[in-house]
Formats: sequence, structure tokens, C-alpha cells
Amino acid sequence: MALCLSAGGASIKLAVSAFSLVWLHSIEKIDWQEDWQVGSDTLTLATAWVKGSGAGMEIPDGAVHEGGRWRYHPRLQVAQLSLVRSAYSPDYRLCLPGQPCRPLADWLPAAATPTEIRACREEDAAR
Repeated sequence: MALCLSAGGASIKLAVSAFSLVWLHSIEKIDWQEDWQVGSDTLTLATAWVKGSGAGMEIPDGAVHEGGRWRYHPRLQVAQLSLVRSAYSPDYRLCLPGQPCRPLADWLPAAATPTEIRACREEDAAR
């Protein structure tokens, strides 16, 4: 499996089968984390973590408080993620297995929006 990222004409392919996205909620100023699995043509949201509730961040039924955060399992499957990045809030952080989290700007231009994240397809093999 591989993860493809693209923004502003730039693209990158990462050989991973899982990743996490972390961002700071623009109003509540607390981290939100989503743990994703990379499939052959989809991304599956396996687990989400949030430190507290607030504006648009209600803790869902069945969530478990663990390590100072709420953990829950949304089980969402999508073809791709389309992220809007703003100069007015910190960049998304991408966490790869066995590596520290790093801002998306370490891979793609920070000003480029939207940033697309998806499972790589066969036609991406040439990249």
C-alpha cells in the first residue's frame, strides 16, 4: 500500500499502510487526531482522538476516556481527503508509523490548497 499526497502541482508517494493526521481545532485550540488505514483504493478512518468537547466537537456515544483524551471508532471509508490549509492556523501534522509527526509543509507547499490525500493507484507507480 502507498499514500499519495498532492497540492499545488506537487505530489509525493509514501510507502505506508497507515497514517495519522493531527490538527489544532481553530476555536477550541485543542488537538484532534485521526488514525487512518490505507487500502487498495480507499482510506478508512479507524480511530479518532480528541481532548475535549466544544464548538462542533461533541464527544460521540461509545467514546472512551483514555490517557487524557477521548477515543472513538467512526469507521468511515472515503476515496480521498481534501484538506484546506490556512495561514491563520497551524498546519496539519502527518504522522507516519515509527516516525515523529511532521507538518504537511515538510512534504508539500504550505500555501497550496486544497491538499489531497488518497491511496495511490496503479497510474501513480511512475511517480
